[in-house]
Amino acid sequence: MLKEFKNFIMTGNVIDFAVAVIMATALGLVINGFVGDIIMPIVGHFAGGIDFADMKVVLDEAVVGADGAVTKGENAIMYGKWINTIINLIIVGFVMFLMVKAYNKTKKPPVEEAPAGPSELDLLTEIRDALKK
Repeated sequence: MLKEFKNFIMTGNVIDFAVAVIMATALGLVINGFVGDIIMPIVGHFAGGIDFADMKVVLDEAVVGADGAVTKGENAIMYGKWINTIINLIIVGFVMFLMVKAYNKTKKPPVEEAPAGPSELDLLTEIRDALKK
């Protein structure tokens, strides 16, 4: 059983998949940084200085004790973070589209086979029949 597991793990598909997951995670971190640190401030600037990450609907206010410590945290719907996530998804989808498009350009076009003509036997049969006439 251990030998079968070793053979399974060492196949190319599993290793390729592991590399793809690691690369996708790294790409996701890069894109999250790009969206959060570059794109969203620009979008917020043109939207009137709004920071989408701070946009929320407060359901229950935070309760602050007499000593100034928060005894019960705020309950809010953080829809601004969801907007950031949607923009992030669109950018990730676009980057993946560009990567697949570039990859498809590197592939060789399929070689078209020449149309199959008559076989050697067919040609010999035709010659024989022509000679008989």
